[in-house]
Amino acid sequence: MGNNLLKGKKGIIFGALDERSIAWQVAERAKEEGAEFTLTNAPVAMRLGAINELAEKRGSEITPADATSNDDLGALFDKSQEVLGGKLDFVLHSIGMSPNVRKKKHYTGLNHEWYHKTMDVSAMSLHRVLQTAMEKDAINDWGSVLALTYIAAQRVFPDYNDMADAKSLLESIARSFGYHYGKKKKVRINTISQSPTPTTAGTGVKGFDDFINFADSMSPLGNASAAQCADYCITMFSDLTQMVTMQNLYHDGGFSNTGVSQEVVEGFNK
Repeated sequence: MGNNLLKGKKGIIFGALDERSIAWQVAERAKEEGAEFTLTNAPVAMRLGAINELAEKRGSEITPADATSNDDLGALFDKSQEVLGGKLDFVLHSIGMSPNVRKKKHYTGLNHEWYHKTMDVSAMSLHRVLQTAMEKDAINDWGSVLALTYIAAQRVFPDYNDMADAKSLLESIARSFGYHYGKKKKVRINTISQSPTPTTAGTGVKGFDDFINFADSMSPLGNASAAQCADYCITMFSDLTQMVTMQNLYHDGGFSNTGVSQEVVEGFNK
């Protein structure tokens, strides 16, 4: 049961692939809270996922869009406003992809053409989304834009590879664009730094299973699930958080502020 936190609000959700994805969980919760939204993903990703199932379940229209294409994004915002009957109130940017990670290139031996692709898809796409929205005046005053990130933007996690660089840029874009969009339209822009989550993208990182167990033992509350992250996103889309902007918000059970846990220490002593 929802509480109508998003009643009457309209949005776009990027990146719903399957039930494991955070974007999928956000879509489920947004609908429960009264929102209407369109769904989008890259055409190639749509062929690999189950987004059509989600769209049918939640009565949402799908508009394929390459987030590295200004033309595609322009068409997406136009179509979404047409379908939803007006300007938007929220956007979720849940986009990340690294050819270097997929091809198991070590960070010290990256393919730099692929590196550029990582940055374009995983970070610069946020700037494209925001620039397109601002140019089209597509988001209502006091709207909310969220992008999903990870603590590797601040700390070294060797196997996270060039995605760490992408997340650093993503967070910087949220701060910088957040200033300008806030001054102009009171639109707030934030990033959520989530616990390691067993999504399709997350499990593609080398050593993910071991690390998710480590993070769980380091976090006093344990790892946050995709569903719990969705709950947090809903609060950030709601009017309850109108004065929060340009922030990187940790949603990780306390991992980001824990130096070492007793469980980890005891593990070394065995």
